[in-house]
Amino acid sequence: MRARFLISEVGIGLRRNFTMTFAVIITVAISLSLLGIGLLSNAQVSAMKDYWYNKIEVSVYLCGPLSETPSCSDGVVTPEQRLSIQQDLQALPVVANVYYESQTEAFSRFQERFKNSAIAQNVTADQLPESFRVKLKDPTQYPVVVSAFSGRPGVDVVQDQRAILEKFFRLLGVLRNAALLVGLASVLTAALLISNTLRIAAFNRRRETGVMKLVGATSMSIQLPFLLEGVISAIIGWAIATGLLAALKSVIDSKVAPLLTFTKFFGWGQVWVSSGYLLATGLFVSIAASVFTLRRYLKV
Repeated sequence: MRARFLISEVGIGLRRNFTMTFAVIITVAISLSLLGIGLLSNAQVSAMKDYWYNKIEVSVYLCGPLSETPSCSDGVVTPEQRLSIQQDLQALPVVANVYYESQTEAFSRFQERFKNSAIAQNVTADQLPESFRVKLKDPTQYPVVVSAFSGRPGVDVVQDQRAILEKFFRLLGVLRNAALLVGLASVLTAALLISNTLRIAAFNRRRETGVMKLVGATSMSIQLPFLLEGVISAIIGWAIATGLLAALKSVIDSKVAPLLTFTKFFGWGQVWVSSGYLLATGLFVSIAASVFTLRRYLKV
């Protein structure tokens, strides 16, 4: 009987304040969706880092006819220097593999990359340097190669691809943090709306709660229907937010991923993990806002 009465009270409260309840649901759904986008943005940055950092190479460019660094003051790299550099690279413990790229191979790769650009018509094979592409066992150990070969005779430049990617990932990190801040601000807005809705509901039903107190109802019995109203609204909003995140993932898989095959995207596992965090956040915010409001405005 008590459970039936509780369900009845919750239903009555939701119907009486349907407009406000609907506004709470939509606000919670949007807020959790924005927060979920921030969480998925974080997952996307992590996925891209894992994907690209595993492909990072250190490029050791050898002295060519156009090199102007002090280490190339003696001219183009000699066969002896090239062999010595290759052997020393292969001897480093941090190096997994060493690939030699000749000027012809570099020119072919350049033409393939810029085949639709006018710059491809103005570059010849002898203008591009030969190089060693060094694959590291641990990409974070690139300073070992840089310190060992920078300035060495026959070596023009030692370039670490990680340095280029770090700038890109810093930009992504700023965008990710901005998305998380917007999501958290929206969740705070949802908490204030839940609090305001419960305050209005408590005021409209003050006579009923007074009668319940007179007949011996406990404070918990009186406050519980209001608390459940906020929780139910949060759960419905969370379900909508999860649906929106799932739709976003479907669009990425069907429309975006086929076009951007050069990188990796977050998986469905990250969507469900983010959904779990959103559920916990929605319930926490709803319960916290409800308890604070009921203690302050529903004094029974």
